[in-house]
Amino acid sequence: MRRTRLFSRLTAFLPDRPTMADSSIRSFARLRDASALRRALPFWHYLGAAVLGAANTLSFAPTQHGGWLELVIFTLFFAWLSRTRGWASAAATGWAFGFGNFVTGVWWLYVSMHDYGGMAAPFAVAAVALFSLYLAVYPGLSSAVWSLVAGRARFGDEDADTARDIDAAPRFAPTWHGAFAFASAWALGEWLRGLVFTGFPWLASGYAQVDGPLSGFGSVVGVYGVAWVLALVAALAVQALFHWRRKSGARALILALASLVLIVAGMLLSLVQWTTPANTPLSVRLLQGNVKQEMKFEQTGIDESLALYKRLITEKAADLIVTPETALPVLSVQVPRDFAEAMREFSDRTGSSILFGAVGVTLLPDGHASDYTNSLFGMTPSIADIYRYDKHHLVPFGEFVPTGFHWFVRMMGIPLGDLARGPIAQKAFFVKNQPIAVDICYEDIFGEESARTIRDQETPAGILVNSTNLAWFGNTIALDQHLQIARMRSIETGRPMLRATSTGMTAVIAANGDVTARLPVFTTGSLEATVQGTSGNTPYVTSGNMTVIAISLVLLAFGFAFAPSRRR
Repeated sequence: MRRTRLFSRLTAFLPDRPTMADSSIRSFARLRDASALRRALPFWHYLGAAVLGAANTLSFAPTQHGGWLELVIFTLFFAWLSRTRGWASAAATGWAFGFGNFVTGVWWLYVSMHDYGGMAAPFAVAAVALFSLYLAVYPGLSSAVWSLVAGRARFGDEDADTARDIDAAPRFAPTWHGAFAFASAWALGEWLRGLVFTGFPWLASGYAQVDGPLSGFGSVVGVYGVAWVLALVAALAVQALFHWRRKSGARALILALASLVLIVAGMLLSLVQWTTPANTPLSVRLLQGNVKQEMKFEQTGIDESLALYKRLITEKAADLIVTPETALPVLSVQVPRDFAEAMREFSDRTGSSILFGAVGVTLLPDGHASDYTNSLFGMTPSIADIYRYDKHHLVPFGEFVPTGFHWFVRMMGIPLGDLARGPIAQKAFFVKNQPIAVDICYEDIFGEESARTIRDQETPAGILVNSTNLAWFGNTIALDQHLQIARMRSIETGRPMLRATSTGMTAVIAANGDVTARLPVFTTGSLEATVQGTSGNTPYVTSGNMTVIAISLVLLAFGFAFAPSRRR
């Protein structure tokens, strides 16, 4: 009350004409009104962002041509993001979008932890939720960076002064550098998610474009580059609508055409063949044992697996026969003698090369075992030496235990909890004159590693092979999503991929990413096909992720330095 009376007495002596005090008061009022724009958005705003994120899960496999749906959802998301009133609300909006996407997109982790790992249901649900909260940090970070760099660039103060209502002032400036900032921040966020804490790039937005209009960019700039283009198209589309609503037809047309040109370019690039056929086509057989996961590491399951794969391998010859990951659920030194002799006799007699999964081990001089590995072993006709590939990129909590988390693993009954890593660059496996690059399980979700393997090999591989066990995740969307990821690897490298899985999706993928043959899930059998290897490098194999990272960092630095709000 005293402060109010004092203020009244002071203002009574002010002259009628504008003075410096008037200007200060008006400036304070503008600051007060500007702060009103930065007030927290209503809860339903963030709920809407989470719903959009959940809807984005439908863009990924098994949805057919989900890339088109993703274009629509990302356009809506950027429009929703443009309603934010500062970097904090932008971060919260991106985080809500990410949480909705991840909690509905990786829920199948619950199956591995609860159904097969034996974790109590409440703890498994909590683990999935917490993991989704963590993954959502990256889209939240991308949204905050966009807001700080360019997305929150406002029009000049004079526009706000002339507006009848401060809330009528535009919430963001639809600038070109703002659109590039969103694309760059989004791509860098997804790249970081695939790098930090060994990385988890599952559901990277570029994967949905495997069957979408932007897939052609995959062979040029990889899956993160596809995400960059996707975000740019969405931002340009929103800005075109912004100008159209304000009767700026010319600007709206330019922005709409730029967005359309990117879409058409992606479709045309998918027609470009960066690699050429090389070496003799191979006849292949990909085995799918469909052994129940809950029995796999029990003695009954071990005996069943050995008998099953012995029969499947030897029932028909092929240039290359591939089993799933740990198809032989025993140490390599414990493979029964009769099984090993049968494989050798069959390989030498029929000219068949065999890749089979087992648990690798190193025997110390004193006879003790050390350095257990998740491995693939290769048997070549009439050659005594056995090829060996040891998995390098291990699954946290499934194959190695991060420091301080052994208590979490003890809550589950999953075996092979702490394995040794293989080297980063490993030699190719030769079948006739065709070099083959192999990887295990989810190693194929790291595109940079596949590209680096091809770059570093003395004789670059012409065919990719992935051996995996997805039985941990039951009959869920994880199987379809993993196949979609593998298809992106073929697009990026310009090489066919062979997938031998325990329960599905066992498939043959052409060099352009098309699935040419596939076994039904949860069936026992072998997939037969003839595969032509390729040679040559796509632009992505040559440069990896460095192209999109460098472009994104430069554009963000430019936007930070020259954004209109920063200039003022």
